[in-house]
Amino acid sequence: MTATARFTGDANPYGGGDPYADYRTDDFPFTDLVDLADRRLGAGVIAANDEFFAERENLLKPEPAEFDPERFGHKGKVMDGWETRRRRGTGADAPHPADEDHDWALVRLGAPGVVRGIVVDTAHFRGNYPQAVSVEATCVPGSPSPEELLAPDVKWTTLVPRTAVGGHAANGFAVDAERCFTHLRVNQHPDGGIARLRVYGEVVPDPVWLAALGTFDLVALENGGTVEDASDRFYSPATNTIQPGRSRKMDDGWETRRRRDRGNDWIRYRLVEQALIGAVEIDTAYLKGNSAGWASLSVRDGGSGDWTEVLPRTRLQPDTDHRFVLSEAVRATHVRIDIFPDGGISRLRLFGTPTEEGAARLAARHRELGG
Repeated sequence: MTATARFTGDANPYGGGDPYADYRTDDFPFTDLVDLADRRLGAGVIAANDEFFAERENLLKPEPAEFDPERFGHKGKVMDGWETRRRRGTGADAPHPADEDHDWALVRLGAPGVVRGIVVDTAHFRGNYPQAVSVEATCVPGSPSPEELLAPDVKWTTLVPRTAVGGHAANGFAVDAERCFTHLRVNQHPDGGIARLRVYGEVVPDPVWLAALGTFDLVALENGGTVEDASDRFYSPATNTIQPGRSRKMDDGWETRRRRDRGNDWIRYRLVEQALIGAVEIDTAYLKGNSAGWASLSVRDGGSGDWTEVLPRTRLQPDTDHRFVLSEAVRATHVRIDIFPDGGISRLRLFGTPTEEGAARLAARHRELGG
């Protein structure tokens, strides 16, 4: 179950300076996947049994947790995370909480998907983190209320069994459950605080919904598109280019370091399934002095083989949404965008429709994963 060596126990009290200087973390093997709990995908923390010290919504903030040692409110220290009050026992003769006592939060994933890894981040919670955590998951279609999710007939699958965690640390867990899930129940035993929750995995789109849309963005994260590789991720991740909506600031796109050779940068994508692409959108929003100078687009039908250029090298303007209608729809499973010589783009949209073969595979996988 463990992705790395386990972090346990208290961190040192904050001694001043950089609050992340003694933060404990590691390279987790699953963090290049989509964060299914990203608010930009539509994720949310829809309920919690207690959020006395810090609000549950903080769990899914996209940026790292902040720490201000001087910030206190009328309830105590203000923490950037989800923090519950201290649990107590039943009386003076039993002051400690029972072993089964715990706090919980319900998380709606931004897109249904297969979970491959979870990070429970206790950054800045040094003496007030939970002793242990556990995570369960379920698949309930539609938009269920907290009461419906907590009904006795809802089946929950354990993704992370009750496991000791450490304070001021990124606690990572690899998950092996080949099923599609829509919601998580995050438990902290018996109480305490969690700064951030990240849920990494693969989107499993609903084929009925996609069929109803007809033509849609074949590479969008919420529809099951994926970034397979990129030449450079120095300033920001390539996955940003297939996030929902337009970019709202420079680091919400993809930007590479400055090249000092004669090469160029690129991103390789896998579409939701084999499809016919009819239109392309390349957006450089908020990239003004550092947008790509030119871009070209190539496609491939299958995981290997030659690339076919469908959009020749074309001049891009800074902070501009560029739209191209292809002369005829092209069949593809993979797409590669090359930018020249470096710089960045904020979004790539590829509009089209799955082929009959692609739609059949989508439906089969959805059934196989219990979606």
